Amino acid sequence: MFFSLGSVTALVAGIFALHVVQKLCFPYFWKDVFYLVKVIRYGARLEIFKITSKVVTIIDRFVQQAERIPTKPFLIYEGITYTYQDINERSNKLANVFLEQGTLKKGDSVALLMNNEPDFICVWFGLIKLGCAVAFLNTNIKSRSLLHCFNCCGAKTLVVGADLLDSLEDILPSFLEDNISVWAMKNESSHTEVQTLLDKMDKASDKPTPPALRAATSLKAATLYIFTSGTTGLPKAAVITHLQSLKAAAGFWAYGGSEDDVVYIPLPLYHSAASLIGVGGTIEMGATCVLKKKFSASQFWNDCRKYDVTIFQYIGELCRYLCNQPKAEGEKKHKVHMGVGNGLRQDVWREFHRRFGEIRMCELYGSTEGNLCFMNHIGKIGAVGRSNFFYKLLFKYDLVRYDMVRDEPVRNSQGFCQHVNKGETGLLLSKIGASSPFFGYAGSKQLTEKKLMRNVFVKGDAYFNTGDLMAEDAEDFICFKDRVGDTFR
Repeated sequence: MFFSLGSVTALVAGIFALHVVQKLCFPYFWKDVFYLVKVIRYGARLEIFKITSKVVTIIDRFVQQAERIPTKPFLIYEGITYTYQDINERSNKLANVFLEQGTLKKGDSVALLMNNEPDFICVWFGLIKLGCAVAFLNTNIKSRSLLHCFNCCGAKTLVVGADLLDSLEDILPSFLEDNISVWAMKNESSHTEVQTLLDKMDKASDKPTPPALRAATSLKAATLYIFTSGTTGLPKAAVITHLQSLKAAAGFWAYGGSEDDVVYIPLPLYHSAASLIGVGGTIEMGATCVLKKKFSASQFWNDCRKYDVTIFQYIGELCRYLCNQPKAEGEKKHKVHMGVGNGLRQDVWREFHRRFGEIRMCELYGSTEGNLCFMNHIGKIGAVGRSNFFYKLLFKYDLVRYDMVRDEPVRNSQGFCQHVNKGETGLLLSKIGASSPFFGYAGSKQLTEKKLMRNVFVKGDAYFNTGDLMAEDAEDFICFKDRVGDTFR
């Protein structure tokens, strides 16, 4: 009895000692473990897709959710609620219009030029149901840049929002010369060369298109083209595969989001943050999203209270605009518990907490075309992400010395790059491999090659050059420092 009691006492003391050591030496241990378990679990699911060739895409997930929770609100826009079933059936109508017209076939690319509205999502989903790849066009680009976008992704069809059709008047003749057909989300059009969609959708069937049309046999197949203007010159069409879409859609879930959340999306859908992380993440959780046509600092908190928003998407400037709003009564009276985004400055971060409460701000790091993502799952102010020993085993990245005067990485006498020490600033490079492929830009092998660095540490290796200077501190938190060259983020 004495021996048993002594053994139990020793065991308890040992556990307590380990707990104390863990708290002192490894304060983020359990948070890291729970986060990595989620990453590995989701990654295993993608690996199963590769092995079995049974790829479940974002549109497949949406159809599954529409069958599972048909009457649940999926989208709220300007006070009107659309259920999962509503959006599913309307996207079916769009798909059936083009199926009946016979103008599109599986594998075609279609350009989409629309502002934030429910039909952006319906058109996007409808075209994917036909097996088409969709190019999201920035609504701010005009004339020559717009034509360049079509050349990049090979699109011969354009779907344009009703409120943007007039802005194309000067360029319509060029579309005709290039055999590009234009479809407007209108019942009728004064432009004889423009075909209308709304009148045809009213008459179309809402029955599903054949699943074989949308079926994907590879995670590496292109599903979207998203144009990035991160460098000087014309926009570049980043190739977005099913793999990248699925990874982005896991963001909210990885941060602890659930089907009970209501996501506020005030960012433009033609960017990956709103479409892939926002809409895709809502679908993955089986949650509800509130879509805003355009961000409004004065309406933000009223919207959050009106729709019981729990998660919102941001870019750093958005939070700064909110902090610059006149102070009002009850600023902390809301249900928002999480913000997900990037570019949040430390001073704005602290002021945001002071004004609006201890909302968990979840910083992300990654580019539309990049093959690496960091997530600040701890919530440390000023960090864009967090790493650790196990994360580095899964995702191969390095920080190398960079010469700001010569505007190039520092190489040794053998011609290889040099690692920086902990806490030092270096150029972030991400190794290209089976688990972290780089799909490049559509229509330009030259631009794709320009983003690569070869023979970095050994002959024949290849890394994606993020163009970002970062630092990793003693606790493995990643902090953004600057951008290099002619780039701007």
